[in-house]
Amino acid sequence: MSNTGANLPTLRSHNAALVLDLLRVAGERGISRLELAERTGLTPQAVSKITARLRAEGLAREAGHRASTGGKPRTVLRLVPDAGHAVGLHLDRDELTVVLVDLAGTVVASRRAPLDFGAPAGEVVAAAVRQVELVLGESGSGEAAEAGPGGSAPTTPDGTGSGPHAASPVAAPSTVLGLGVAVPGPLDHRGGVLHRVTGFPQWDGFPLRDALTTRTGLPVVVDKDTNAAALGLALRADGPGDFAYLHLGTGLGAGLVLGGAVHRGARTGAGEFGHQTVLLDGPLCSCGGRGCIEALCLAAVSGGDAAEAARVLGTGAANLVGLLDIDRVVLGGRTVDADPDTYVSGVRAVIGERVRRDGIGAAVPLVMTAGGDRPVAEGAAQLVLAPLFGRLGGAGV
Repeated sequence: MSNTGANLPTLRSHNAALVLDLLRVAGERGISRLELAERTGLTPQAVSKITARLRAEGLAREAGHRASTGGKPRTVLRLVPDAGHAVGLHLDRDELTVVLVDLAGTVVASRRAPLDFGAPAGEVVAAAVRQVELVLGESGSGEAAEAGPGGSAPTTPDGTGSGPHAASPVAAPSTVLGLGVAVPGPLDHRGGVLHRVTGFPQWDGFPLRDALTTRTGLPVVVDKDTNAAALGLALRADGPGDFAYLHLGTGLGAGLVLGGAVHRGARTGAGEFGHQTVLLDGPLCSCGGRGCIEALCLAAVSGGDAAEAARVLGTGAANLVGLLDIDRVVLGGRTVDADPDTYVSGVRAVIGERVRRDGIGAAVPLVMTAGGDRPVAEGAAQLVLAPLFGRLGGAGV
């Protein structure tokens, strides 16, 4: 999406998103109407109309004045973070994480619980819905729906909640705009349907978005865990440029931000980084292939050899750098978080050798995002919020 406004009535929502995003980035410091006009290319009159509407909707407020530099003091506007919220849900193979974030991306409530992703779909959906209920209740902004026996609301085996014993939708507060869900891939992001999730082929064809929409009553967006994390990172003020987010946890995958947007591919299947073959006739991978980088990396992790795991991961990272000429590589995930120095130094060394050998030039920066798997859940919430700010096509593409 362009960061330049257009003074046309048909683009009113586009322009409002531009203004709202600048308010988000400005944070507590705020921003004046004149600065908004300068940054967007909109006329001062258009900016005044947009900000008046945002104030009327409770999304923005006046917050004092800037010191005068010779003219009339400028009124500062700020985003109202608690005017809206989004729920982010990360379904991993062995646990789930739920966060509630405000418009500024600040986490106001969170929960983590064990999860058996190999259980029947109905049980997994029920467990997820229950934790969403609880995080909304903990936030003080809503009441949890009544749970059935065993702490989970009644559900049908397919998780849709239809039938005579269906559960009532979650009692979400009015400020909650939707639920973003991050899961292992591959999947269909547009339809919210899972494919043959690596190691869990029984999920193939399951309509996760529809099941959770029915059970929660919220708009739901489903995406791969690595894409969600990459989206969250890209929305940070320090996150411009093309980059690859490499996530090493219970599996290995990548989220790609190219040309200012999350790159999902023609069939929304991009980022299956862990299943590139690096050793022909190598060990069998849970995806059914052989010699996949994920299989080699996880074997080294399970054997306690973090240095070897980092070397394997670095090989894949160097392949990406050579293929896409990206600006930087970001590492994350609980496994990396457990031994950050080993992984950062090991991956950096392999990428550096590749850069020197190919004569690419300057070293490609490599950084790590802390928090283990939590950035995935926070990024899932941004799947809902990003379109509000006109950023990265969070929900739509």
